[in-house]
Amino acid sequence: MMRRWWLLIALLVLQGCSAIKLGYQQLPTLSYWWLDSYLSFSDSQTGRIKESLENLQRWHRQQELPLYTQLIQRTAVASLGNIQAQDVCSLWSEGQARADRLVQEALRQTGPVIASLSPRQLNHLARHFGMKNEDWDKEWLRGSSEERLKRRLGTATDRYSDFYGDLTASQTALLQSQMAQSEWTPEWGMQQRKRQQQDLLATLQKIQQQSLSQPQLEAELFAVWQRWFMPPQASDLALVQKLRTQACQNLADFHNSTSAEQRQRAARRLRSYERDLLELMRP
Repeated sequence: MMRRWWLLIALLVLQGCSAIKLGYQQLPTLSYWWLDSYLSFSDSQTGRIKESLENLQRWHRQQELPLYTQLIQRTAVASLGNIQAQDVCSLWSEGQARADRLVQEALRQTGPVIASLSPRQLNHLARHFGMKNEDWDKEWLRGSSEERLKRRLGTATDRYSDFYGDLTASQTALLQSQMAQSEWTPEWGMQQRKRQQQDLLATLQKIQQQSLSQPQLEAELFAVWQRWFMPPQASDLALVQKLRTQACQNLADFHNSTSAEQRQRAARRLRSYERDLLELMRP
């Protein structure tokens, strides 16, 4: 769930300008309803979690948005020229550092509520995971390998064209080739989802049963977050690292295939994000 909170922020940053302003301002409310769907907060927990999320947003606006703005500024400049895979991986690492900082602060703010979760709520969380997995199965695991690849290609094409504008036939073919050569599979993706979910559930049960202190709780859950990106099994970790390297190379190759007009469009989009973040930072 912690990863989803970070992705919610990232998603807003990757949408249109109005979505950044409106969505960020409403982020505590959106986050509350999203978390409540997973945990079904009690009346006594509701007020505390809402206050924690408002405090988290206030901290994020003051401490993190300036760093996001700097990252976007550098990306806008870089987007006008060719880029290397190591440049993409460097940006990813910086984004990961920001995500780590956000999760640490989120755990600090919401820890008391997490410690108060009941067995009923953990059962609710497990059932909700099951329903979400069914949705994921329908979206990514159903159909032949060709049908799955077609759905993935459609999603990727929509995202790239929203950012760069209309793609050429050769660019679409490049995306298809990259996906066909990827070692990621929906089966492995589902396996990792379930591993992450069970890891979180087991850790929450441990917190509930052992009455851990706040620092211990934060350390246990931050370790869960880290294991989502660094799986404990050697074969999974090797694949994650390989996929990350491959993703950096793929993005660099695609960007380097774009025209000057497409790069100008991407830079304009990034500069519009920068303006919105600067506006959100104003007192």
